[in-house]
Amino acid sequence: MLSGINDQETQAESLQNVQQQNAGGQVNSQAVNNGEDVNNKTMVATVNDIVGEAVNQPTAEEQQKEQLLQVLRETRIRTDTEVPPEEYALEVDGKGIFALRDIHAIKAKQKAGKTTALKVFIAALLLGVMFRVKSLLEKPSILYFDTEQNRTDTKLILEDVAQMTGLSSEVIDSQVSLHSLRRINQEQLLPLLKLALEEEKPQVVMLDGIVEFVASFNDETESKQLIKELLKLSDQYSSAIVCVLHTNKADEDHNMRGHLGTMLAQKSATVLECVKEKGSSVITVKCSEARHEEMPEWSITFDAEGHIIDADEQRRQLLEQRKAEQLQKRQEALDKERKERLEKCLCILRDKGGVVSRKQLTEILVNVLDRKRPTVATYISEWVKDGSLVEVNGMIQVSNDLALPF
Repeated sequence: MLSGINDQETQAESLQNVQQQNAGGQVNSQAVNNGEDVNNKTMVATVNDIVGEAVNQPTAEEQQKEQLLQVLRETRIRTDTEVPPEEYALEVDGKGIFALRDIHAIKAKQKAGKTTALKVFIAALLLGVMFRVKSLLEKPSILYFDTEQNRTDTKLILEDVAQMTGLSSEVIDSQVSLHSLRRINQEQLLPLLKLALEEEKPQVVMLDGIVEFVASFNDETESKQLIKELLKLSDQYSSAIVCVLHTNKADEDHNMRGHLGTMLAQKSATVLECVKEKGSSVITVKCSEARHEEMPEWSITFDAEGHIIDADEQRRQLLEQRKAEQLQKRQEALDKERKERLEKCLCILRDKGGVVSRKQLTEILVNVLDRKRPTVATYISEWVKDGSLVEVNGMIQVSNDLALPF
């Protein structure tokens, strides 16, 4: 009996435990499910936020496009766009040269006076006027990079400027920053130029030997990059950057050397050329190319002491002398040709017994001289007029004063 009761109690407890376990499982399962719902909701919200931000943010391609559009907006020139007027550093006879915010070129054969011309430009900038070159800047600052000469010859630039202007060393040194860079490596030159422009902010920059700024003046990519940099710098610092470059070696070739010369000629606002007159020490500076007005020619030379002096009058006299010499040579050539024609005519008369009709003489001379009939007729008329020949009733004979060639 007791055994049966105990068995019933045991079964009841087991049933109760099973029910509690089932109830607990349901609670735990509900709690887990509730937790997962919360986590899922949080994750979805976070993803939505990220997607929303991504949708609102422009892509890299869109950003690049917007940057380019901004460049187009900034660089567009409209009819009402205000731009500063052209400002020149110098002028010759009222014609401006070396515009600020631009690059320029001076070209010449070797030892043809490029540096000498630069000395005149510096003297004009410092003094206000030198010969026919006049400064348009008030107390200008000048940066001069000499990449070709040694230090002694570079210093001569300042000494010659002092001699021409009569200015003190203090004044010259305060306005001219001259650098001898022949020993400097090529890859350092452009960084040095950028630093000098940043520190000194010169109005006029003279690069005497621009070819040293590149490893090869025939490298198209390198040349384009250098010229592009110079254009940017001239605009950034409102400077006139004057680049000196040799022309090709052939006498008849006046183009600047290599791809560098081609790019420099294309981009320069002004291209000047120094030409040394043959058989003379006179150097003439002329405008080879100009974006606007062309600079009139002017000339310089050296006196007995080696000082730079004006040579406009000397060149004028030289040109007149050469013109007279050319006219004389031309006249001598014409006289020689006329004499040869007359001798051929006299030979014809000799062969014809001393007398021939004008018509027959004309026909023969047309073949002998290889000239047209009207031209030959003119020759015969001139010979008759000056007395070399005598014409009677259409018959031509030699004048008594002129012997036949035998």
